[in-house]
Amino acid sequence: MDKISITRLEEIKTEVAESRKKQKTCITICGGTGCHAYGCLEIAQAFKNAIKKQRLQNQVNVRTTGCHGFCERGPIVVIQPAGIFYQRVKLDDINEIISETIINKKVLDRLLYVDPRTGERIVEEKEVPFYKKQKRIIFGNNGFIDPTDVKDYIALDGYKALTKVLFNYTSEEVISEIKTSGLRGRGGAGFLTGIKWEICRQSLADVKYVICNADEGDPGAYMDRSLLEGNPHSVIEGMIIGAYAIGASEGYIYVRMEYPLAVKNITVALKQARNLGLLGEFILGSEFSFDINIFRGAGAFVSGEETSLMASIEGRRAFPRQRPPFPAQKGLWGKPTNINNVETWANVPLILNKGADWYSQIGTKKSKGTKIFSLVGKINNTGLVEVPMGITLREIVYDIGGGIKENKKFKAVQTGGPSGGCIPAEMLDLSIDFDTLTKVGSMMGSGGMIVMDEDTCMVDIARYFLEFTQEESCGKCVPCRIGTRQLVEILTRITQGKGEEGDVKKLLDLAKIIKEGSLCGLGQTAPNPVLTTIKHFRDEYEAHIIEKSCPALSCKDLIVYYIEPKKCVGCLLCLKSCPVSAIKGERKMVHVIDQDLCIKCGACLDVCPPKVGAVSKYTGKKRDRILKKASSIRDRK
Repeated sequence: MDKISITRLEEIKTEVAESRKKQKTCITICGGTGCHAYGCLEIAQAFKNAIKKQRLQNQVNVRTTGCHGFCERGPIVVIQPAGIFYQRVKLDDINEIISETIINKKVLDRLLYVDPRTGERIVEEKEVPFYKKQKRIIFGNNGFIDPTDVKDYIALDGYKALTKVLFNYTSEEVISEIKTSGLRGRGGAGFLTGIKWEICRQSLADVKYVICNADEGDPGAYMDRSLLEGNPHSVIEGMIIGAYAIGASEGYIYVRMEYPLAVKNITVALKQARNLGLLGEFILGSEFSFDINIFRGAGAFVSGEETSLMASIEGRRAFPRQRPPFPAQKGLWGKPTNINNVETWANVPLILNKGADWYSQIGTKKSKGTKIFSLVGKINNTGLVEVPMGITLREIVYDIGGGIKENKKFKAVQTGGPSGGCIPAEMLDLSIDFDTLTKVGSMMGSGGMIVMDEDTCMVDIARYFLEFTQEESCGKCVPCRIGTRQLVEILTRITQGKGEEGDVKKLLDLAKIIKEGSLCGLGQTAPNPVLTTIKHFRDEYEAHIIEKSCPALSCKDLIVYYIEPKKCVGCLLCLKSCPVSAIKGERKMVHVIDQDLCIKCGACLDVCPPKVGAVSKYTGKKRDRILKKASSIRDRK
């Protein structure tokens, strides 16, 4: 496309709208990374082939979109404009969808979502419980846009905010609007975005930069990646507006190489924006010039820290540096630099289009707008959810998440990634916003939310997260480099039944030193999992240390698997499933587990029929008695 004017943008919008009216029906296929794993590209192509075969090209459009969020139900197909929601669609379903739903206007019940609580089959996407309580003002357009076609973005008021800003707002007025909206950074710390921009604006320099931090490295988190994959132009537009407000001439999107679809789609989007004159010299005929580069990160967790990220772009090792000076004063190559994460930038066009007053009505007094969370773990509905700030944890876990798998008890949720904290069941009615999470020892972070059930050992969870942060420590400062290693060593000993009196005090003392002495935010927040699990689940630590037992029956060194002689029917299922041949016995005879050979994989428990229930798992004194009995039998032999 050639460079265009504001008038031409409006013409494109009208043209797309008119063409969609003629086609009327659009089959949208979720094209996020999760659905790629389920074969969404093959399904999309099969739909196109079937439409062509039926000669329906003029009435029906097929569009591969970004992630719809309900990743656990992929591949997802939504028939618009009716909003018919089909889940787990297979290639064998396509011809029937065309003949029954598209041609005969009939809904295929077998492909609908079934509410596990009521048994109701739900037709419309917006009525599915997973979506119903969400407020998808940022993420919602993912389901309507082909991320590789800029026209789809323009059709939904894309770049309207940019044209408004370039020709009607001064840079100060843009910053004022962002400040009034109350937008806070979605990357973790929650600093007020407008204040951050203002500081950078006021810093005097001949060159300034803006950066999009897409180095999303938290375990189980993929919000930013999915936004870049599904709606890259929203991020680009936000960056251009931010650059105009700050006075920057160049920008960078720092994205991990391990996110190939995000890299591909943002590369395509940048090329399209340049071709349209939305990036480069004299954007849309204005006096403002700005361009964006892509920088592919190597996947170091510490690169998510902004000073480390800038060092990486400069070609140096990703080490954090002391602040002040802050990046807004002295950042990339010593120049004032504003860094926001993907979700923050995507909020900007929305605020300028609909107004700061509208935006500030969403959320709480100090936490405005919505937040996208990656809802994963022991929960029925796994995926990405966008909710208004202030929603309760209970609403997320039970109304949106559908409750805990297998109707087990909710135990805790970890928010804020590996540097966040664990929130216990008694805090289910906690308001989810920046300040409330901080008060209870956790954090918003970038939006990770890992749900745990009654079978989760909280000591082992603390060990898992500390092991991650210890391995990802850049090693520059001693408190983080050595302190996290010592925390991991103590926690590992405890989960192995080798804990000692005084270990809890050691953990607390070490955590305090690490928090107070670490150079960057990653080290300063690393002890949070330890501190919150000790605070809310101290009894589990004491059980591990004093009783040498794991109440959750999770720590392998503190449990045994045992076949109850009175219940065993000799069906051979456990014997056949054991990967190390630790189970002995004949058909219709009582089976026995050789405790010396058992690797505690749990395969025997998984295959034992529930009606039989012969395989049990024990810890503490019962475990000791079983091991003692096994040892006595071995000695007699």
